[in-house]
Amino acid sequence: MGRHVVRTILQYALVLLVALSLNFLLPRLAPGDATDYLLPPELVGSLTPAQRDQVLAQYGLDQALPAQFVDYLAGVAQGDLLTSVRFGRPVSDLLVERVGWTVLLVGGSLVLSTALGAWLGFRSAWRRGTAADTGSLGGVMLADSLPPFFVGMLLLLVFSVELGWFPSFGALPSIDTSGFTLVGEVAQRLVLPLVTLTLANIGPMYLVARSALVSELQEDYVMMAEAKGLEARQIRRHAQRNALLPISTVTVIGLGTLVGGATVVETVFSYPGLGRLIFESVLARDYPVLQGAFLLLIVGVILANLLNDVLYPLLDPRVRRPRVNAA
Repeated sequence: MGRHVVRTILQYALVLLVALSLNFLLPRLAPGDATDYLLPPELVGSLTPAQRDQVLAQYGLDQALPAQFVDYLAGVAQGDLLTSVRFGRPVSDLLVERVGWTVLLVGGSLVLSTALGAWLGFRSAWRRGTAADTGSLGGVMLADSLPPFFVGMLLLLVFSVELGWFPSFGALPSIDTSGFTLVGEVAQRLVLPLVTLTLANIGPMYLVARSALVSELQEDYVMMAEAKGLEARQIRRHAQRNALLPISTVTVIGLGTLVGGATVVETVFSYPGLGRLIFESVLARDYPVLQGAFLLLIVGVILANLLNDVLYPLLDPRVRRPRVNAA
């Protein structure tokens, strides 16, 4: 077990190094001059050769590529991710300000989509072939087929514009509040983005849960339990426990999809998260922010997959390597 953990960590360390290398190379392989993405467009055309050299030296781009890569790794290790072109502030400060809102949104959506998807999937699997199963499958597939931006705008139109139940944008109130009042205001503004992102990601979890339980219900131990007269409630509990294993993997894999969907959802609701920052940075050609945001997302997905690989043998003893007894 210990060797498995060490080997897994080393593999993901290599993956992280490759991801860091790509994150370093992609902006430098982009067409055009480096000053095109380090300065606002209106300033690039007025630069003198001396000013251009000064800008390149400021960002360390006047050095050879290997030296730049070493400086880049050192900067990442120290949390130095350059300075935003648009805001004129350290990228690390911007990411710290925004990532908490995205964690709140994506984390809540991940919990809800996993719980609701697994619950609906298990109910459909237990009632497979019935009208309830067909209705659940059709409803979930319909919700999954709708684009997140369409769902978000529809929810805004109904619950914000027409009914006035929820605010239409932002995450914080315009007036200073504190305590439970602030918590309530934040929660009220979180509802619509959370529902939108959850509806957009409940489909894959539902399908995996339904398929996993249907497969478990066809296993020999289930038929043996039924032959022995075991109660349906007890059979269901054992089958669902085994069916949870693939759901844990899909939950981790879906983290990347959720973050991508959060970019659209945060843009629709003007939610001040990491996805909104990425969208604004694309429009402003703020490549230092984009590079820092992508790095943060890469590290988050890699750590989530690492956690899943380390914990999976603890959840499923069947995948553990058998111990070899000494002769």
